[in-house]
Amino acid sequence: MLKTIGLLVIAAMPGLAQDTAISAERIREHTRFLASDLLEGRGTGTRGGEIAAEYIATQLALAGAKPAGENGTYYQRVPLVGIETQEGATLSAAVWGKSLDFRWGDEFVGVSQTQRPDTRFEGEAVFVGHGITAPEFKWDDYKGLDVTGKVLVMFTNEPPSSDPKFFDGRALTYYGRWVYKYEEALRRGARACIIIHTTPTASYGWEVVRNSWGREAPFVKLEAGAKALSLQGWITREAGEKFLALAGRNLDDLLQASERADFKPIELGIQVRGHLPAKIRPLETRNVAAMIPGSDPKLKDEYIIYSAHWDHLGIGTPVAGDAIYNGAIDNATGCGILLELARMWGSLPQKPKRSVLFLSVTAEEGGLRGSEYYAAHPLVPPAKTAVDLNFDALYPWGRAANVVITGAERTNLYPLAQQIAKRLDLGIAQDAQPEAGHYFRSDHFPLAHAGIPAFSIGHATEFLGKPAGFGEQAYQEYNSKHYHQPSDEFQSDWDFTALAQAAEYGLLLGKDIANQDKLPDWRPGDAFHR
Repeated sequence: MLKTIGLLVIAAMPGLAQDTAISAERIREHTRFLASDLLEGRGTGTRGGEIAAEYIATQLALAGAKPAGENGTYYQRVPLVGIETQEGATLSAAVWGKSLDFRWGDEFVGVSQTQRPDTRFEGEAVFVGHGITAPEFKWDDYKGLDVTGKVLVMFTNEPPSSDPKFFDGRALTYYGRWVYKYEEALRRGARACIIIHTTPTASYGWEVVRNSWGREAPFVKLEAGAKALSLQGWITREAGEKFLALAGRNLDDLLQASERADFKPIELGIQVRGHLPAKIRPLETRNVAAMIPGSDPKLKDEYIIYSAHWDHLGIGTPVAGDAIYNGAIDNATGCGILLELARMWGSLPQKPKRSVLFLSVTAEEGGLRGSEYYAAHPLVPPAKTAVDLNFDALYPWGRAANVVITGAERTNLYPLAQQIAKRLDLGIAQDAQPEAGHYFRSDHFPLAHAGIPAFSIGHATEFLGKPAGFGEQAYQEYNSKHYHQPSDEFQSDWDFTALAQAAEYGLLLGKDIANQDKLPDWRPGDAFHR
């Protein structure tokens, strides 16, 4: 059972006096508290995570937002199963008397979807390129091969292209996400699925994979009789090279071959064995939900959603003696903005026509589980939801010159989004890394999948008063040194002006959407069109 700390036990960190301006200082203090060592990295199903959820609920209550969760509370229970693969896990490959053993953490990580404490499997390896079947792009990596009971080996991402009509050009589609690849492998009856990691194809280093997959991972509880992969895992590029060499194959040659439409799957003749001992436990965790009613008697049954995930990675593998993965930027910053938006909305003397739901979700780091659960069990019907404006990992590096709103262009809200950016003297920047598939990696995506217009109001790419290229350089440094690392810690010299700007942008956009006559929608023909 979750232990309730009590809303009034955690006092408001910033001052309680109300004012009518977005406060960078309030966002800063929310971020500082949520990223403190006291919360031990806000792991899903941990005491620190519970404190984070209680703190957010407390602040929403103080802002005047009413409970919108279950049974008159601020919480939506999200029942999950925590699976932690143990260090004794093994993975081996053999062919013609030659064999390889891969080291857990250093060369492979992963988890068994069977949700059993001891999983063993064996199967023949088949290389399936990028593991994609996309009829609309006339692409099929399987070419009709029956892979039932096989161990599938593949690259992440998707075939590169400069043609905007082919896999959306540089922009990653859902087909390039590891989530899709495991889903497709399961649909085809595979026994296991192993992705070969390379930094260029994944857009992040091995340490990100290891830190995310080498710890407890949350999953929705399997229904009785449901099929599951014995392993959904990753191996390093170096391990992949050795693995493929057993079959007389070269990794770079196969990567090149996998980028052609005439690629055919290759039965490698390699026998793969795995043993995944795991610690299994029910995970008690919650989404936090609060609402402020709209002023129009008819439209108040429709809602704007502001969302941000409260969780991070908790306590994990120590780096330089530090084992707490604080998640200051990812995503204490987004939660700080969410709480400031609630305060501002609560202080409006005249409320907009539609209501607003403030949603802080759990288990984003485990695969968007909290938002996925909300999309399947919505507190507000999708047909009554105007939009989800999400905040995830914003950079406190000064005054922003622009804002990134990738995905807004897929909706009929884009002209309004442009108008508000112009009003605030902000440019709209293109996603600097469309190949990284950021649109599919944050909590707006499950809501978009349910048909709700949804996108994130993201970080700036350039900052006023900084040298040209500062934003890109700072991003690269964060991504390579601090993303999903214990060093993602609150810094006293951070400047939260850009976060206040993002909050102001979200406030104005949300208010205008709340007062529109009609609900927004996706552009006709978009994959998510209602």
